[in-house]
Amino acid sequence: MGTVSAKAVEDSLRQCMDPEIPVNIVDMGLIYGIDVDDSDNVSVKMTMTTRGCPLHDTLVQDTTRYIKRVPGVNEVKVDVVWDPPWSMDRMSDAARATLKEMGGGAGATPAPVDYERALPQGVGKLLQQEDGSLALVNEHDQAFMVNQAIVDFWKSCNGQRKITELVEVFAKSTGYERGQVEKEVVQLIEQLRGGGLITIPGAADAPNVDLKLGTQG
Repeated sequence: MGTVSAKAVEDSLRQCMDPEIPVNIVDMGLIYGIDVDDSDNVSVKMTMTTRGCPLHDTLVQDTTRYIKRVPGVNEVKVDVVWDPPWSMDRMSDAARATLKEMGGGAGATPAPVDYERALPQGVGKLLQQEDGSLALVNEHDQAFMVNQAIVDFWKSCNGQRKITELVEVFAKSTGYERGQVEKEVVQLIEQLRGGGLITIPGAADAPNVDLKLGTQG
């Protein structure tokens, strides 16, 4: 019999944050199944919020890394599946409450953003944890664990690039076509805004993240 439990794996994955949203992947409802065999090999079935997510590989790598943090784990296999498709109904109550709190409540309505003219500016600071993981910290000292791809994007928001230009930068860095990442970039900007990590001059801060998430496929 092995020594690793599925519960221990799940607990570790609760420290792994979705690349686009400061909520862990378990509460996001991305983990569909965890199997541990007698040799302590771990197999996980998970999904993504959208099929075209440019951070697909990053999330799989992060998931693998957090599973390997569990003492005794041997081989790790992560399979991405699309059935059943992800929806916001799979999110935990805690995740929904967090997003509503970030957005100032369900009744909050952000000022519209002119995506042709807006110049997003990254704010806050970057911290590297003792274990090598990265976190972005806003002015309220709220820390959100992120990966290098998110950090690079946050840095590219220098207050001088329009959102259309940021799409080009992101497409080049991920190797995807522009059309494949436009939606992802807009969502990422809104999530970072909601976390107080990006400001857009002329638009209200702290948008209703819960509503913005409704645009995900």
